[in-house]
Amino acid sequence: MPFGQLVIGPPGAGKSTYCNGMQQFMGAIGRKCSVVNLDPANDATSYEAAVDVRELVTLEGIMDDEEVGLGPNGGVLYALEEVEQNFEWLEDRLRTRVGEDYVLFDCPGQVELFTHHASLRRVFARLGKMGYRLVVVNLIDSYALTLPSLYISTLLLSLRSMLQLDMTHINVLTKIDNLSKYPPLPFNLDFYTEVQDLSYLLPSLEAESPMFGQDKFAALNEAIVNLVEEYGLVGYETLAVEDKKSMMSLLRTIDRAGGYAFGGAEGANDSVWQVAVREGMGTMDVRDVQERWIDQKDEWDERERKEWEEEQKRRAEEWERGVEEGGIRNDVDGLDMGDDLPRMTGDSGVKVRRRDKAEPEPEPGDGGS
Repeated sequence: MPFGQLVIGPPGAGKSTYCNGMQQFMGAIGRKCSVVNLDPANDATSYEAAVDVRELVTLEGIMDDEEVGLGPNGGVLYALEEVEQNFEWLEDRLRTRVGEDYVLFDCPGQVELFTHHASLRRVFARLGKMGYRLVVVNLIDSYALTLPSLYISTLLLSLRSMLQLDMTHINVLTKIDNLSKYPPLPFNLDFYTEVQDLSYLLPSLEAESPMFGQDKFAALNEAIVNLVEEYGLVGYETLAVEDKKSMMSLLRTIDRAGGYAFGGAEGANDSVWQVAVREGMGTMDVRDVQERWIDQKDEWDERERKEWEEEQKRRAEEWERGVEEGGIRNDVDGLDMGDDLPRMTGDSGVKVRRRDKAEPEPEPGDGGS
């Protein structure tokens, strides 16, 4: 029973970057992962796609077709309709190229596709019928927090996507490490992630523009925040894609939401990662995120830099001890430079014992390599 993520979100939210980073992270924890590009306009992916929709249809081809006569946005909608009509093409390639791998589906950024257009939803439904257990991961640039009006628009977009797609859904604020570059937020991060008591945001909204303080707009804004709170569906996770702790915390949330953490239908698959998820390891509280990326970002950056330097120093010392004990040879045939070993270049100060070619190979157990 394959598992997967449907990665959606408006343009610029970091969908392709996320797919590339998540694929690498999964490889590091020993999970086979493939990426499927469903964006007909994405001709320069940062990852190697196992299946690329551009083999079937491209945005350029649609726009160049005089009979179709569509622009960029209409062309993407048309392309997804083509995928829906030719779903057997996608199904065949998923079976032959992906198999039982965990799958990341990199979707187009046109919001119409996941707010009211039905083709993407029907494609997702047919993937479910194939046996995929899917989680929608909706990515939103954390810049949306900097303006009250933009944040409320984001809430409505997220809510509409959840209602339209009607699947297990996780909203994620990406690029959280950039928040320290923007003007200070009027509230702590948990106010925006937990989406409660939005009425406190109304004064900030009115201060953003005199227009929002007018009677008709004030009433509309109040109705909108009450609508979001009434549904009680929207909440946000956070992500800094280059931070492994942040990736670990988000993947743990996704695994629990989609059931991966609890194994397949036949019973729990007790991998190291799944045990860690069930035990709650790798969790980051939003207050930790606030401290790491907003309140004390410089201090954390300096601490992590020192930790990295100490780790490199520790590895270098372990390497040097191994050299002094005669357990490491310097000839190319006898040296396996694994990823865990520092690569020595220039004058590193490490004394390497060179074995004479005439010297016999050491017997096992004699301390040889």
